[in-house]
Amino acid sequence: MKAPARLQSLIDEGLIDSVQRQLMSGKEAMVFVVRCGGETRCAKVYKEATHRSFRQAVDYTENRKVKNTRQARAMAKGTRFGRESQEAAWQSAEVDALYRLAAAGVRVPKPLNFHDGVLLMELVTDADGSAAPRLNDVQFTPEQARAHHATLIKEVVRMLCAGVVHGDLSEFNILLAADGPVIIDLPQAIDAAGNNHAQRMLLRDVENLRNFFGQFAPELLATQFGAEIWSLYERGALTNEAPLTGHFERKAGAVDVGGVLREIDDAKAEEAARRLRMQTAA
Repeated sequence: MKAPARLQSLIDEGLIDSVQRQLMSGKEAMVFVVRCGGETRCAKVYKEATHRSFRQAVDYTENRKVKNTRQARAMAKGTRFGRESQEAAWQSAEVDALYRLAAAGVRVPKPLNFHDGVLLMELVTDADGSAAPRLNDVQFTPEQARAHHATLIKEVVRMLCAGVVHGDLSEFNILLAADGPVIIDLPQAIDAAGNNHAQRMLLRDVENLRNFFGQFAPELLATQFGAEIWSLYERGALTNEAPLTGHFERKAGAVDVGGVLREIDDAKAEEAARRLRMQTAA
Protein backbone atom coordinates (compact mmCIF):
# COMPACT_ATOMS: atom_id res chain seq x y z
CA MET A 1 0.00 0.00 0.00
CA LYS A 2 1.02 3.62 -0.40
CA ALA A 3 2.77 4.87 2.71
CA PRO A 4 0.80 7.45 4.74
CA ALA A 5 2.51 10.82 5.01
CA ARG A 6 3.43 10.26 8.66
CA LEU A 7 5.26 7.05 7.75
CA GLN A 8 6.99 8.35 4.63
CA SER A 9 9.56 10.18 6.74
CA LEU A 10 10.51 6.87 8.40
CA ILE A 11 10.99 5.32 4.97
CA ASP A 12 13.14 8.29 3.95
CA GLU A 13 15.21 7.83 7.12
CA GLY A 14 15.64 4.12 6.42
CA LEU A 15 13.83 3.09 9.61
CA ILE A 16 11.24 1.07 7.70
CA ASP A 17 11.26 -0.34 4.17
CA SER A 18 7.58 -0.51 3.30
CA VAL A 19 4.05 -0.33 4.67
CA GLN A 20 2.11 -3.57 4.26
CA ARG A 21 -1.37 -2.69 5.54
CA GLN A 22 -3.35 -0.84 8.19
CA LEU A 23 -3.92 -3.05 11.22
CA MET A 24 -6.34 -0.89 13.20
CA SER A 25 -7.55 2.62 13.82
CA GLY A 26 -8.58 3.86 17.25
CA LYS A 27 -9.29 7.15 18.96
CA GLU A 28 -5.62 7.49 19.99
CA ALA A 29 -3.71 6.20 16.97
CA MET A 30 -3.59 4.23 13.75
CA VAL A 31 -1.46 1.08 13.64
CA PHE A 32 0.19 -0.26 10.49
CA VAL A 33 2.05 -3.47 9.66
CA VAL A 34 5.44 -2.54 8.22
CA ARG A 35 8.56 -4.29 6.96
CA CYS A 36 11.98 -3.49 8.39
CA GLY A 37 14.67 -5.52 6.64
CA GLY A 38 13.58 -9.12 7.06
CA GLU A 39 11.30 -8.36 10.01
CA THR A 40 7.58 -7.62 10.14
CA ARG A 41 6.76 -5.01 12.77
CA CYS A 42 4.02 -2.57 13.62
CA ALA A 43 4.08 1.21 13.53
CA LYS A 44 1.77 3.20 15.80
CA VAL A 45 0.97 6.63 14.37
CA TYR A 46 -0.50 8.90 17.04
CA LYS A 47 -3.49 11.11 16.37
CA GLU A 48 -4.08 14.49 17.95
CA ALA A 49 -5.79 14.19 21.33
CA THR A 50 -9.21 15.47 20.29
CA HIS A 51 -11.27 12.84 22.10
CA ARG A 52 -9.83 13.00 25.63
CA SER A 53 -11.78 15.08 28.12
CA PHE A 54 -9.93 17.72 30.15
CA ARG A 55 -10.76 15.98 33.41
CA GLN A 56 -9.40 12.66 32.17
CA ALA A 57 -6.25 14.31 30.86
CA VAL A 58 -5.61 15.97 34.22
CA ASP A 59 -6.12 12.68 36.06
CA TYR A 60 -3.63 10.84 33.85
CA THR A 61 -1.00 13.56 33.51
CA GLU A 62 -0.91 14.60 37.17
CA ASN A 63 2.71 14.93 38.35
CA ARG A 64 4.19 14.16 34.94
CA LYS A 65 7.39 16.05 34.31
CA VAL A 66 8.20 18.17 31.25
CA LYS A 67 11.58 19.19 29.94
CA ASN A 68 11.60 22.82 31.00
CA THR A 69 9.62 25.57 32.69
CA ARG A 70 8.73 27.22 29.36
CA GLN A 71 6.88 24.06 28.33
CA ALA A 72 5.20 23.85 31.73
CA ARG A 73 3.98 27.46 31.51
CA ALA A 74 2.76 27.01 27.95
CA MET A 75 0.90 23.82 28.87
CA ALA A 76 -0.74 25.56 31.82
CA LYS A 77 -1.86 28.48 29.61
CA GLY A 78 -3.09 26.20 26.81
CA THR A 79 -1.14 27.98 24.08
CA ARG A 80 -0.47 26.29 20.73
CA PHE A 81 3.06 25.47 21.84
CA GLY A 82 1.65 24.22 25.13
CA ARG A 83 -0.81 21.92 23.38
CA GLU A 84 1.97 20.58 21.15
CA SER A 85 4.16 20.01 24.21
CA GLN A 86 1.33 18.29 26.03
CA GLU A 87 0.68 15.96 23.11
CA ALA A 88 4.40 15.16 22.80
CA ALA A 89 4.47 14.36 26.52
CA TRP A 90 1.40 12.13 26.13
CA GLN A 91 3.09 10.16 23.34
CA SER A 92 6.46 9.87 25.05
CA ALA A 93 4.68 8.58 28.18
CA GLU A 94 3.78 5.39 26.30
CA VAL A 95 7.31 5.00 24.98
CA ASP A 96 8.78 5.46 28.46
CA ALA A 97 6.25 3.05 29.98
CA LEU A 98 6.93 0.38 27.36
CA TYR A 99 10.68 0.45 27.92
CA ARG A 100 10.22 0.52 31.68
CA LEU A 101 7.77 -2.38 31.72
CA ALA A 102 9.65 -4.47 29.19
CA ALA A 103 12.74 -4.16 31.38
CA ALA A 104 10.65 -5.32 34.36
CA GLY A 105 9.51 -8.43 32.49
CA VAL A 106 5.92 -7.31 31.86
CA ARG A 107 4.28 -8.79 28.76
CA VAL A 108 4.14 -5.74 26.49
CA PRO A 109 5.16 -5.33 22.82
CA LYS A 110 8.91 -4.81 22.59
CA PRO A 111 9.54 -1.13 21.72
CA LEU A 112 12.07 -0.63 18.93
CA ASN A 113 12.13 3.05 18.01
CA PHE A 114 10.25 6.32 18.36
CA HIS A 115 10.56 8.91 15.61
CA ASP A 116 8.47 11.90 14.56
CA GLY A 117 5.37 10.80 16.49
CA VAL A 118 5.56 7.18 15.31
CA LEU A 119 6.29 4.28 17.65
CA LEU A 120 7.89 1.19 16.10
CA MET A 121 7.20 -2.01 18.02
CA GLU A 122 7.25 -5.76 17.85
CA LEU A 123 4.23 -7.17 16.00
CA VAL A 124 2.38 -9.44 18.44
CA THR A 125 1.21 -12.58 16.62
CA ASP A 126 -0.97 -15.62 17.25
CA ALA A 127 -0.06 -19.28 16.72
CA ASP A 128 -0.51 -18.93 12.95
CA GLY A 129 1.78 -15.90 12.71
CA SER A 130 -1.10 -13.51 12.07
CA ALA A 131 -1.65 -10.33 14.07
CA ALA A 132 -2.93 -11.36 17.50
CA PRO A 133 -6.60 -10.63 18.28
CA ARG A 134 -7.81 -8.50 21.15
CA LEU A 135 -9.42 -10.34 24.06
CA ASN A 136 -12.84 -8.90 23.26
CA ASP A 137 -12.77 -10.76 19.92
CA VAL A 138 -12.19 -14.18 21.53
CA GLN A 139 -14.45 -16.63 23.34
CA PHE A 140 -13.02 -18.60 26.27
CA THR A 141 -13.80 -21.75 28.19
CA PRO A 142 -14.03 -21.34 31.98
CA GLU A 143 -10.59 -22.94 32.33
CA GLN A 144 -9.04 -20.58 29.78
CA ALA A 145 -10.71 -17.57 31.41
CA ARG A 146 -9.37 -18.50 34.83
CA ALA A 147 -5.86 -19.09 33.46
CA HIS A 148 -5.70 -15.81 31.50
CA HIS A 149 -7.18 -13.86 34.40
CA ALA A 150 -4.54 -15.27 36.75
CA THR A 151 -1.80 -14.39 34.25
CA LEU A 152 -3.02 -10.81 33.89
CA ILE A 153 -3.37 -10.30 37.65
CA LYS A 154 0.31 -11.26 37.89
CA GLU A 155 1.10 -8.75 35.13
CA VAL A 156 -0.78 -6.01 37.01
CA VAL A 157 1.29 -6.84 40.10
CA ARG A 158 4.52 -6.80 38.06
CA MET A 159 3.57 -3.40 36.62
CA LEU A 160 2.80 -1.98 40.05
CA CYS A 161 6.07 -3.34 41.43
CA ALA A 162 7.72 -1.39 38.58
CA GLY A 163 5.83 1.72 39.74
CA VAL A 164 3.32 1.83 36.89
CA VAL A 165 -0.49 1.64 36.70
CA HIS A 166 -1.91 1.08 33.21
CA GLY A 167 -4.91 3.32 33.83
CA ASP A 168 -7.13 1.99 31.05
CA LEU A 169 -6.70 -1.77 31.15
CA SER A 170 -9.54 -3.80 29.63
CA GLU A 171 -10.26 -6.52 27.09
CA PHE A 172 -9.92 -3.90 24.36
CA ASN A 173 -6.20 -3.27 24.94
CA ILE A 174 -4.91 -6.75 25.64
CA LEU A 175 -3.83 -8.99 22.77
CA LEU A 176 -3.92 -12.80 22.87
CA ALA A 177 -0.55 -13.91 21.51
CA ALA A 178 0.47 -17.49 20.82
CA ASP A 179 2.02 -17.70 24.29
CA GLY A 180 -0.56 -15.71 26.27
CA PRO A 181 -1.92 -12.18 26.85
CA VAL A 182 0.12 -9.10 25.92
CA ILE A 183 -0.79 -5.67 27.32
CA ILE A 184 -0.90 -2.75 24.86
CA ASP A 185 -1.91 0.94 24.68
CA LEU A 186 -0.04 2.74 27.46
CA PRO A 187 -0.09 6.51 26.70
CA GLN A 188 -2.26 7.01 29.80
CA ALA A 189 0.02 4.95 32.09
CA ILE A 190 0.68 6.73 35.38
CA ASP A 191 3.31 6.71 38.09
CA ALA A 192 1.85 4.80 41.03
CA ALA A 193 3.68 6.81 43.68
CA GLY A 194 3.24 10.24 42.11
CA ASN A 195 -0.41 10.31 41.05
CA ASN A 196 -3.27 10.75 43.52
CA HIS A 197 -5.59 8.80 41.22
CA ALA A 198 -3.37 5.70 41.10
CA GLN A 199 -5.41 3.63 43.55
CA ARG A 200 -8.70 4.35 41.81
CA MET A 201 -7.24 3.51 38.41
CA LEU A 202 -5.60 0.32 39.64
CA LEU A 203 -8.89 -0.84 41.14
CA ARG A 204 -10.70 -0.03 37.90
CA ASP A 205 -8.12 -1.91 35.81
CA VAL A 206 -8.52 -5.03 37.94
CA GLU A 207 -12.30 -4.67 37.99
CA ASN A 208 -12.35 -4.57 34.18
CA LEU A 209 -10.40 -7.84 34.07
CA ARG A 210 -12.73 -9.40 36.65
CA ASN A 211 -15.88 -8.37 34.80
CA PHE A 212 -14.64 -9.55 31.41
CA PHE A 213 -13.37 -12.96 32.45
CA GLY A 214 -16.28 -13.33 34.87
CA GLN A 215 -18.52 -13.72 31.82
CA PHE A 216 -16.83 -17.08 31.20
CA ALA A 217 -15.96 -18.07 34.78
CA PRO A 218 -18.64 -16.47 37.03
CA GLU A 219 -16.81 -17.29 40.27
CA LEU A 220 -14.26 -14.60 39.36
CA LEU A 221 -16.93 -11.95 39.88
CA ALA A 222 -16.66 -12.44 43.64
CA THR A 223 -12.90 -11.77 43.76
CA GLN A 224 -11.31 -8.58 45.10
CA PHE A 225 -7.78 -8.76 43.77
CA GLY A 226 -7.56 -5.00 43.21
CA ALA A 227 -8.12 -4.05 46.84
CA GLU A 228 -5.83 -6.84 48.00
CA ILE A 229 -3.03 -5.78 45.64
CA TRP A 230 -3.27 -2.10 46.60
CA SER A 231 -3.31 -2.90 50.30
CA LEU A 232 -0.08 -4.88 49.93
CA TYR A 233 1.43 -2.05 47.86
CA GLU A 234 0.55 0.59 50.46
CA ARG A 235 2.15 -1.51 53.19
CA GLY A 236 5.30 -2.04 51.15
CA ALA A 237 4.61 -5.78 51.08
CA LEU A 238 3.87 -6.22 47.38
CA THR A 239 6.35 -8.31 45.38
CA ASN A 240 6.11 -10.21 42.11
CA GLU A 241 5.91 -13.42 44.16
CA ALA A 242 3.42 -12.20 46.77
CA PRO A 243 0.67 -14.83 47.23
CA LEU A 244 -2.80 -13.50 46.44
CA THR A 245 -6.14 -14.92 47.50
CA GLY A 246 -8.64 -12.64 45.77
CA HIS A 247 -10.24 -11.91 49.14
CA PHE A 248 -10.06 -8.63 51.01
CA GLU A 249 -11.73 -7.46 54.20
CA ARG A 250 -12.20 -3.72 54.38
CA LYS A 251 -11.72 -2.02 57.70
CA ALA A 252 -14.57 0.12 59.00
CA GLY A 253 -13.89 3.85 58.90
CA ALA A 254 -14.98 7.21 57.59
CA VAL A 255 -16.49 7.19 54.10
CA ASP A 256 -14.85 9.37 51.45
CA VAL A 257 -18.05 10.69 49.86
CA GLY A 258 -16.17 12.67 47.22
CA GLY A 259 -14.17 9.61 46.28
CA VAL A 260 -17.32 7.50 46.00
CA LEU A 261 -18.96 10.07 43.72
CA ARG A 262 -15.85 10.20 41.54
CA GLU A 263 -15.86 6.43 41.25
CA ILE A 264 -19.52 6.49 40.23
CA ASP A 265 -18.79 9.13 37.56
CA ASP A 266 -15.82 7.16 36.30
CA ALA A 267 -17.86 3.96 36.17
CA LYS A 268 -20.54 5.71 34.10
CA ALA A 269 -17.93 7.14 31.74
CA GLU A 270 -16.20 3.78 31.42
CA GLU A 271 -19.48 2.01 30.63
CA ALA A 272 -20.33 4.61 27.98
CA ALA A 273 -16.88 4.21 26.44
CA ARG A 274 -17.19 0.42 26.55
CA ARG A 275 -20.52 0.51 24.73
CA LEU A 276 -19.06 2.85 22.11
CA ARG A 277 -16.09 0.51 21.57
CA MET A 278 -18.42 -2.48 21.24
CA GLN A 279 -20.54 -0.63 18.68
CA THR A 280 -17.39 0.36 16.76
CA ALA A 281 -16.03 -3.20 16.89
CA ALA A 282 -19.35 -4.55 15.65
